[in-house]
Amino acid sequence: MPVSSSAGPAPAPATRRFRAAVVGASGYAGGETLRLLSGHPHIEVTTVTAHSSVGRLLSEVAPHVDLGADLELVETTAENLSGHDLVVLALPHGQSGGLAAELRQRDPDVLVLDLGADHRLESSEDWQEYYGSEHAGTWTYGMPELPLAADDPTAAVRQRELLRDTRQIAVPGCNATAVTLALAPLVRAGLVDPGALNAVLPVGYSGAGRSPKPHLLFSEATGGAAPYGVGGTHRHIPEILQNLRRASGVTDARLTFTPVLVPMSRGILAVVTAPAADGAHEEDLLGALAADYADEHFVQVLPAGRFPSTQQVVGANTVRIGATVDRRSGQATVIAAIDNLVKGTAGAAVQSLNLALGIPETAGLTRTALAP
Repeated sequence: MPVSSSAGPAPAPATRRFRAAVVGASGYAGGETLRLLSGHPHIEVTTVTAHSSVGRLLSEVAPHVDLGADLELVETTAENLSGHDLVVLALPHGQSGGLAAELRQRDPDVLVLDLGADHRLESSEDWQEYYGSEHAGTWTYGMPELPLAADDPTAAVRQRELLRDTRQIAVPGCNATAVTLALAPLVRAGLVDPGALNAVLPVGYSGAGRSPKPHLLFSEATGGAAPYGVGGTHRHIPEILQNLRRASGVTDARLTFTPVLVPMSRGILAVVTAPAADGAHEEDLLGALAADYADEHFVQVLPAGRFPSTQQVVGANTVRIGATVDRRSGQATVIAAIDNLVKGTAGAAVQSLNLALGIPETAGLTRTALAP
């Protein structure tokens, strides 16, 4: 007579955990990436690197992050970064290209994500004009929700599909994320004039980085608002126009773009205006936004008459969008709110690496914000 067992069915094999390294771990972008990865069910951060903070413990430079072990920050070298499944580069613009190339040479299969701008632009001329150095090349763009225009119906219809089969991801700029997701459906649908786009963006000071500078001191910043990158000089302009071109096929879009530092730690409120197409109404704008983002977990299109605030997205990997048309002026207004460090940077990186690694896209991320 066979012996029965009360142990039940054999347990399913444990899900693989991927080994990760974060470069620039002592900065805001690197620190936010660590915060999100600390709760990720499939990723273990085993190496953190820095420049001026080498030799210090993570608990000294990022005491809010609990990885389960107090790692020591080591020097940023390809040797220290080898042997990982993924490497996140949170470096200043212009510093990722050489290191990334060395990493890829050592291990062609490693997944590398660049939180800087080095690999976002397709045009080397645009890069040289706005950044003034040699272009490092173009990587797969890390905005899964970006709709893609294509004459071929078999082509990818979302950037998401392209992220599933890549080992090099260029994470979008934070301002570019807010403006792109606000405008792309409307330009695609022909509901606004792409030749007269305007965006003003109140931005939190964490978007300026962690390096101490006089104009970023609390005594200088509190109680005031300060524009920067005025008059077509901001580096996110070619990125936004590139995104709109890829989403709609429109090649002659023009954008006036003005970010404004305001005294809050994090957040972006993109206020985007453009002449509405003849006969376009609020319901048309909201309908186009809802149609393009109907299945997007992290994009929330608000009902008529409602508009987002930055408080509603702090800590969340969410973009909230509201839209209307001023019947007197004929101007369409679209307002998008994101957390610049989450959906604008680290959250976009985690969402994209999830796709590239074949794990659930939402892993390690939340739509729930902090309040108050």
